Amino acid sequence: MIWLLRALWRLLAIIDLIVISIPLYLLSWLPWRGKHPVASLFHVWCRAMVRALDVDLRLHQHYREPLPKRYILIANHPSAFEDVGIPALFDVVSLAKWGVRDWWFVGRIARAAGTLFVKRDEAESRREAREAMLAAIEAGANLALYPEGGCKGRRLYHEFRSGAFDVSFQTGVPILPVFLHYEAQDVFEWRDPQTAPQKVWHVATAINNRANYHVFDPIDPKNFPDRDAMRDATYARYQEWDERYLS
Repeated sequence: MIWLLRALWRLLAIIDLIVISIPLYLLSWLPWRGKHPVASLFHVWCRAMVRALDVDLRLHQHYREPLPKRYILIANHPSAFEDVGIPALFDVVSLAKWGVRDWWFVGRIARAAGTLFVKRDEAESRREAREAMLAAIEAGANLALYPEGGCKGRRLYHEFRSGAFDVSFQTGVPILPVFLHYEAQDVFEWRDPQTAPQKVWHVATAINNRANYHVFDPIDPKNFPDRDAMRDATYARYQEWDERYLS
């Protein structure tokens, strides 16, 4: 009986995602000056995607004070799931790799939602992305990005890039660190040459579907002499969390 109820719930979640996705996709074709209506509905679509994938997404709040109204969220990046998991939980504008723009269906919705894109290996694209992030913050948005510079595996990469910390220093907006822990790491980890549809199938059929998103105290740029010191201190914290949750 339990498996039947779960199957029914899963079917309803998939239907719900379809019902939300079709009008959102059609709406994304409308030209719009300023914030597109899709941006206001994007978190709803992401939550529907989480339910349809049947991921048990858990938010763990380790911070001591209320979160600031403005922040630059950073996270480790072991999977593709966080591209919907993060905006399902946080009101953010995300920075994604350039290739996401061209993903069928999802790419158009992401563009209309205001997602920023970067070609990570091109200096000019990184400069343009940094300018776009500054403009987004000036417009009142919170940002979300992954300082490892892409999906680098289940364990923390050997370095963080400086983009998020550079923007934090220029604007005074604090960094909000989030550590992602997927209990079925083999299933959620995105490895080459896996495609996006393959990874969606792996996540949707995971036996252990628990995803733990740990949120820690914001990191204020005022407490550091420069962006590099801030980056290195933040990376050291991620190393501690990597040992705590993944070892």
